Amino acid sequence: MLLAIPLAWLQLKQDKLRLAIALLGVGFAVVLIFMQLGFQEALFSSAVRFHRAFEYDLALISPRTDFIVQPDSFSRRRLYQVAGLPEVKSINGVHLGAMRWKNPVRPSESRLIFVVGFDPSHPGLSLPGVTRNSERIKRPDQVLFDRQSRPEYGPIVELLEGATTPGSGVATEIGNREVKIVGLYDLGTSFGIDGSVVTSDLNFLRLQPGSQPGLIQLGLIKLEPGADVETTRNFIDEMLENDVLVLTREAFVQREVNYWNTSTPIGYVFNFGVIVGLAVGCIIVYQILFADVSDHLQEYATLKAMGYSNGYLFGLVFQEAILMALLGFLPGFLLALFLYDVAGVATSLPLQMNAIRVSSVLALTVLMCVLSGAFALRKIRSLDPADIY
Repeated sequence: MLLAIPLAWLQLKQDKLRLAIALLGVGFAVVLIFMQLGFQEALFSSAVRFHRAFEYDLALISPRTDFIVQPDSFSRRRLYQVAGLPEVKSINGVHLGAMRWKNPVRPSESRLIFVVGFDPSHPGLSLPGVTRNSERIKRPDQVLFDRQSRPEYGPIVELLEGATTPGSGVATEIGNREVKIVGLYDLGTSFGIDGSVVTSDLNFLRLQPGSQPGLIQLGLIKLEPGADVETTRNFIDEMLENDVLVLTREAFVQREVNYWNTSTPIGYVFNFGVIVGLAVGCIIVYQILFADVSDHLQEYATLKAMGYSNGYLFGLVFQEAILMALLGFLPGFLLALFLYDVAGVATSLPLQMNAIRVSSVLALTVLMCVLSGAFALRKIRSLDPADIY
């Protein structure tokens, strides 16, 4: 019966200016929540690009390593200790570090770039560009460049494609040492990495003369097919000294996500942004509904005098709240889609809409409006028709 009477919609559209303000408020809150959740997810996804691209079942890192961009070192001997286990198929020591990159077009401009070095003879990065050019980076001072790096590093893709001699590469400097870019791969940037290059472990040591060959920042362990990952992890963890952590792929990824979410202000900022969006939406919707209830007190009193219960009147207000949530959600969702595209192109971050986020934000929007409606019911709850007439 309640749904058959469009009284809630009639009340909403009576004051079109008030309805427009309400929808703008809800839409603003929806956009803000979408953008905060989108950037937060992009932060987590981009932060673990390398974690997911490396080929391994177990990873060794130093306990002092908080996140991959600033790793601490440990002895390569830890990898050699596990190499002889029957469950271990292969090992690979990885060097990680940020070095100064010189723009090949504008040599006066330089910026830090993330450099990854590993033994190309063993599985390292499961990226087509790296696998295809693994033999080339064995040669001295040859590196591969991430095609999706920030444009400030120079027009590397265009220079490679326009090279007069195929395979000649593009010359530049990393760490004050001349290198040649001989290939491309696709990975992407993150909040901590604007660009990256991949090379062999020997080339990494050449680029960073102070590095010690016996120290690495990441150890990759590939297990034999059928080996139990968790059982092997526990055995290796007990076997090795406490100067390394033994992590499964999932634990390695989660450790990085936890760092950004709990140990940096960024995670708090995004979570706080969602709360602010909900608070702004609640305040706007509450003010609109409260004003609407105040303007129609006589009508509510009449319905109450006719025998309609508080539950029926409460239902009308909640219907208005849900209608505002649905009507305000659609334009907010469409604007957020547009902003995702714009921000994704500008930042090279993986800003993507998905069904889970859409349904979550819709549920939050409805909850926000319903809670606002609940606060606006105070006048109806205490309403006495005798006082009105």
